[in-house]
Amino acid sequence: MVRGKTQMRRIENATSRQVTFSKRRNGLLKKAFELSVLCDAEVALIIFSPRGKLFEFASSSMQATIERYKLHTKDTNRTKPTEPNLQQMKSEAATMVKKIEDLEVSRRKLLGEGLGSCTLEELQQIEQQLEKSMSIIRARKTQVFKEQIEELKQKEKALTAENEKLCGKFGTKPWKGSNEQEENVPCDESSPRSDVETELFIGLPEGRTRRILPPN
Repeated sequence: MVRGKTQMRRIENATSRQVTFSKRRNGLLKKAFELSVLCDAEVALIIFSPRGKLFEFASSSMQATIERYKLHTKDTNRTKPTEPNLQQMKSEAATMVKKIEDLEVSRRKLLGEGLGSCTLEELQQIEQQLEKSMSIIRARKTQVFKEQIEELKQKEKALTAENEKLCGKFGTKPWKGSNEQEENVPCDESSPRSDVETELFIGLPEGRTRRILPPN
């Protein structure tokens, strides 16, 4: 089915107008984000809905982008940048490019790439950064484990209470966990598991077997 061409005029139906606004707003925000990432452009987008709700996107700082925009405008007419402003823009661009390159090099080093040119001091700094990151990760992992254990304990208490309630209702004995059953089992000293050989023996296993066997 061929999609019809949309007429460029106000949509009269309020529901359709709101749906179209939401779809095109999301598409516009997505395009602005892609433009800032793919082309390393400084993008600022401001949208007001028909009800006055604000939607905005800024690749860096909205206020900084607005101030930069003011430097390129005079009243309502766009003017050509002056020489000082052009030099400032070039300086800012060079600074941003340098920062991006430094961040990329740092990221690669943290991934274990491009370490051939690193000095011993730089390697030690990278190692310290990784150890610090691992310490933070382990601490968070331990905290998550503790929270999960506490949650399981709370569930166990709730299930135990529910079990006791049901047993009291039907007149049956409450079920006990395997741990409690094992703790209540008496220890039989005559059990084969309690036989422990304490005699010291040095030699091959075959000699040990013959020595343990009783004489005929």
